[in-house]
Amino acid sequence: MTETESIAYDVVVLGAGPVGENVADRTRAAGLSTAVVESELVGGECSYWACVPSKALLRPVIARADARRTPGLSQSVQGPLDAAAILAHRDYYTSHWKDDGQVGWLDSIGADLYRGHGRLAGSRTVTVTGSDGESKVLTARHAVAVCTGTRAVLPELPGLAEVAPWTSREATSAKAAPGRLVVVGGGVVATEMATAWQALGSQVTLLVRGKGLLNRMEPFAGELVAESLAEAGADIRTGTSVESVTRENGTVVVVTDTGDRIEADEILFATGRSPHTGDIGLDTVGLEPGSWLDVDDSLRVTGSEWLYAVGDVNHRALLTHQGKYQARIAGAAIAARASGVPLLESDPWGAHAATADHAAVPQVVFTDPEAAAVGLSLAEAEQAGHRVRAVDYDLASVSGAGLYADGYRGRARMIVDLDDEVLLGVTFVGPGVSELIHSATIAVAGQVPINRLWHAVPSFPTISEVWLRLLEAYRDN
Repeated sequence: MTETESIAYDVVVLGAGPVGENVADRTRAAGLSTAVVESELVGGECSYWACVPSKALLRPVIARADARRTPGLSQSVQGPLDAAAILAHRDYYTSHWKDDGQVGWLDSIGADLYRGHGRLAGSRTVTVTGSDGESKVLTARHAVAVCTGTRAVLPELPGLAEVAPWTSREATSAKAAPGRLVVVGGGVVATEMATAWQALGSQVTLLVRGKGLLNRMEPFAGELVAESLAEAGADIRTGTSVESVTRENGTVVVVTDTGDRIEADEILFATGRSPHTGDIGLDTVGLEPGSWLDVDDSLRVTGSEWLYAVGDVNHRALLTHQGKYQARIAGAAIAARASGVPLLESDPWGAHAATADHAAVPQVVFTDPEAAAVGLSLAEAEQAGHRVRAVDYDLASVSGAGLYADGYRGRARMIVDLDDEVLLGVTFVGPGVSELIHSATIAVAGQVPINRLWHAVPSFPTISEVWLRLLEAYRDN
């Protein structure tokens, strides 16, 4: 094949992570020929360096914590975790960082995979450069979907590269627990990895620039997680910034703005993400390299008729499940436009609008206790101008919670729109609440009226009875 030969497809997808895979799945299901371009592993960040390996590390940690709160079992699980077995289990779930299975899945749906670095080269055109230097030119009759995700951001500290700091990739793929680990950040990655490595044998010091943990959730979420981490032995320092980091004879030395000097074996920076769009040819279509891509609710880039940006690159909701949801919407929109079918733009909850990105984004933080939320927090609802009321309930007062674990600690909050009497947001914090959040997601996304929720009867004795208690608290006050 010559360098100038062009191959035409209906759709070209840049990035074969979960988002790109789902775009391809939907466009292929609609009968559109689809090419997928990937420079690393098919399956992307989530499969190999984020969601899957982190949860493989965290599941035994949470299971042991639950067992230690269970009468008749607690005395049997007081010893240390088998770190080697957990790491081996993590390796199994990442397929040992091989993507044969996911490549096979792409092949099964009839999508063509091109390995190499993909760059836009003008309207509806993508150039793919393989590791051997050979180039292929792909053209798209209907759409190019950018699904390249994000990368970890490191702060601008002198000499940081020589320290070889961890990002989320190293934190989820490390082969052994460091004796001492400094974690910089207070968000999801920071709290989950602090939870995992503290339990796997590291002495964790968590440096948080803000006032507390998980500041995008209700304040009580971060407070309960911080309390549990401290009880597990982690050293949490809030209101603290890193001034310098060096590595001296293999030891990481951190100096904070308060003058503290902390020594560790490794340091993890969990301080944000940036769009992976710096070298994908955005300049060839009038966009700024390295920028987030603005899109409408059908995930089409603002001002374009053929370019879509799906998943983290559009900065709407940096979550794998939300990116996959966007991919389903984008795939449907691409297929509709390709066949000349009008989009259901008048229906915000229709097949062609990613409305949940605005109104019903669910998230679970797999710490101990788990923190789960969907929709708006109280502060967000008030800032948006809604007339709302927050209804709180102590999860430990629910019969199912007491049966789930001795000494159960947790809290629930629902945000009620007082004008429409529907839920704008729900937050649960406590053991086992990750499997509770989807009920809240249905209530928020479905805009289920309060008076109808009374007829959604929770089974006894489950933690889900908190729904009844929240409704009673709303009624009685």
